[in-house]
Amino acid sequence: MNFRDHYCANVNKTKLKNQVRLSGWVAKSRDHGGVIFIDLFDHTGIVQLVFNPESKDFSLVEKLTTHSVLSVVGDVENRPEGTINPNLESGEVEVKVTEVIWHNIAKPLGFDVNDSKVGEDVRAQHRVLDLRSQRMQKNLRFRAKMLSYLRNYLENENFLEVETPILTRSTPEGARDYLVPSRNFPGHAFALPQSPQQFKQMLMMGGMDRYYQVARCFRDEDLRADRQPEFTQLDIETSFMSPNEICDLMENMVKGLVKNLLSVELEEFPVMSYQDAMLHYGKDAPDLRNPLKLCPLDDILKDCDFEVFKSPANDPNGRVCAFKLSDGVALLSRKKLDNYTQFVMKLGAKGLAYIKVTEDGLSSPILKFLSDEKIQKIVERVSAKPGDLIFFGAGGFKFVNLSMNALMTKLAQDFGLLKEGLHFVWIKDFPMFEMTDGGLSSVHHPFTAPIETDDLENTKAVAYDLVLNGYELGGGSIRISDSKLQRKVFERLGLDDIKIEKEFGHLLNALEQGCPYHGGIAFGIDRMTMVLLGINSMRDVIAFPKTQTASCALTKAPGEVLPSQWRELGLKVTKGEEDGRA
Repeated sequence: MNFRDHYCANVNKTKLKNQVRLSGWVAKSRDHGGVIFIDLFDHTGIVQLVFNPESKDFSLVEKLTTHSVLSVVGDVENRPEGTINPNLESGEVEVKVTEVIWHNIAKPLGFDVNDSKVGEDVRAQHRVLDLRSQRMQKNLRFRAKMLSYLRNYLENENFLEVETPILTRSTPEGARDYLVPSRNFPGHAFALPQSPQQFKQMLMMGGMDRYYQVARCFRDEDLRADRQPEFTQLDIETSFMSPNEICDLMENMVKGLVKNLLSVELEEFPVMSYQDAMLHYGKDAPDLRNPLKLCPLDDILKDCDFEVFKSPANDPNGRVCAFKLSDGVALLSRKKLDNYTQFVMKLGAKGLAYIKVTEDGLSSPILKFLSDEKIQKIVERVSAKPGDLIFFGAGGFKFVNLSMNALMTKLAQDFGLLKEGLHFVWIKDFPMFEMTDGGLSSVHHPFTAPIETDDLENTKAVAYDLVLNGYELGGGSIRISDSKLQRKVFERLGLDDIKIEKEFGHLLNALEQGCPYHGGIAFGIDRMTMVLLGINSMRDVIAFPKTQTASCALTKAPGEVLPSQWRELGLKVTKGEEDGRA
């Protein structure tokens, strides 16, 4: 027989008196005095089946388990008066079954796949069941439509899809590599690509002109809700296009995507400098939904008598800033203030300084350390009025930005301050380098072109990020197209000649063989899907994600391998002295 000529949700009043063939899973079974009703579902939705006692295989139907798989033939009839379900597309009709084929009898599941209370750990272990849930069906189909639109857009703009290697060499790109030991070259290893960055640049040198790829990327780094060790990236590179041309092309692509999938018309995306983003939001991916913004106070407090503020205000690597919470005095009781203090202390702060602005004046433990003039300037700087609460951050620039951004985000979420909608912003004018615990590093990557080639120490980069609701969706730049300048950047990052030739000799050689002016951008597909759908975890938009520990709860990967396999690779596995682990 043909197993299906209709999907479940497509069976409606237009099919009355017609015979239909359906296939799917059992959502629910109900025995009403000899007549059994079954809700059959597939990815489109649910339809009600009716089995009368004279139906073939009725005895098997009586023993039915949830999520068993069957195909049926039946006649579409009106539901009896009073049983119509307005919540279903098929809610006005039912299918009186005349023939059944059983494909699989499921074991008892123990939980409802559509129950939002089921924990993530349970869903991860039973991912096949979780994929049947309405949530995952919606998310993955949205993701597929998104990729289809993006591919069509780029191909209409004459971009060529080119695959780049998965097995490549290890190069320093910011995160730890996943290594694949080589059997043919003992002691050597491939690395899984953190991105196709060097390959897409070499494609431009090879005359491909416009390239794109839906690329798998791998990074061995600490995970969070918007990170995965393996992820999908829409990689894009062009030749002879200016930064503005690239951003305009990408902005039109994203606007078209949002209109096509979400029926939302977007205005022109605003542009913000990296410096303004850090000064007023504390991060280079600002959430424009949040009305809370930081006000710099260094100029006001650099000559105050309060050392907690004075010292960072005079430190080139420090800052003092504040933001106001409108009507915060009424919103935050003493207990709630203590809770927010504990919140920032967990991030490493020594406490949380604040000033309450009331009709009767100002109140705060820090008022005695500041002159009336300084206090008045602070109140004016943050535009505080009676009823507002002013919060302060003081210390190292990076730490203050981290803690104050986290506090502003939490307050906005807790009190419903975030504006609705999609708020995009381009971030530009990034610095070329930044100091990290490991020394000087590139803000984007070491292939990013500087604006000023004679002063690498202080120049900005020709780079741009697209941010949506506080998440970086994509980052890109114009690339260095001169081998001498590229070598100079490597040297500035602390690489010696031997390291440069070993790690990047292939790229430098390619640059010397005729390199066009080129640049590009890469979008995180998983994160983009997550943010556009308004959900909080990338694991809910990936079919088979990894857990917080970078393991697979379904397949139990990574797993042990045979000693003979290690020997083939020229490797010896030693046991840990403390716990006996390999």
